[in-house]
Amino acid sequence: MNKANTPNAAPRIRHSACRWCYEDIPLEVMCAAGKEMGLESIELLHPQDQPVLEKYGLECAIYSFPTATLPDGTVVGLIENAFNRMENHDTLVEIYQNRLREVAAVGGDKLICFPGNRRGMSDEQGMENCAAGLKRLLPLAEKLGVTLVMELLNSKVDHPDYMCDHSAWGIGLCHRLASPNFGLLYDIYHMQVMEGDVIATIRRHHECFVHYHTGGVPGRHEIDATQELNYPAIMRAIVETGYTGFVGQEFIPTWPDKLAALREAVRICTI
Repeated sequence: MNKANTPNAAPRIRHSACRWCYEDIPLEVMCAAGKEMGLESIELLHPQDQPVLEKYGLECAIYSFPTATLPDGTVVGLIENAFNRMENHDTLVEIYQNRLREVAAVGGDKLICFPGNRRGMSDEQGMENCAAGLKRLLPLAEKLGVTLVMELLNSKVDHPDYMCDHSAWGIGLCHRLASPNFGLLYDIYHMQVMEGDVIATIRRHHECFVHYHTGGVPGRHEIDATQELNYPAIMRAIVETGYTGFVGQEFIPTWPDKLAALREAVRICTI
């Protein structure tokens, strides 16, 4: 038997969970339970949550995005409205520079970002606009040691019209920016919905993927035998690329005991 697969071997996946899926559970309760079940991180938090994490010896694998409201009432920084609009850049640069500094101050190293919806814009124009905005932030990100991470989401079910909805688009943006401080969040659920071929994509383009999320397909619920993805095989493929970061559980629990569902997901992804 391979030593790495024996009961006493250290797990090769670093486990995290997305806070928003458990918003009805107090953060301290989630941290205490998470620590017990093998989590090392609760993610998509804000820097001001750091004292609670530190109390339980946990990290935040990737920090949540900042937003701002323009004089006309438009909110920028959201999934639907962000870096693919040139008119958003000045505001986004300001709020992201502030958030980059906040993340670095608490010892974090990843910050999520989004392109926004297409709203008739071509993918090429959107990529050009995103690159222009993100290039303004990369010098500070590089100085602080924080990576800006754009999430791949599906536009078929959950986020209609979202621009970064195929791995090829995100990979193209990575290559255009060519910075060690920009990468992609490869969301396994979202990319299975949009394009499938998950393991082959991870093997082929893993250098662009700096964080991973889970979720059952269909439905975005538990990652157990009720859905179509083989998560142990996917975790093995991730490990085989040399990845040493976190995998964040981002499914929406349906079990009455949500923390039991999370514990089972950690078990499934422990290889």
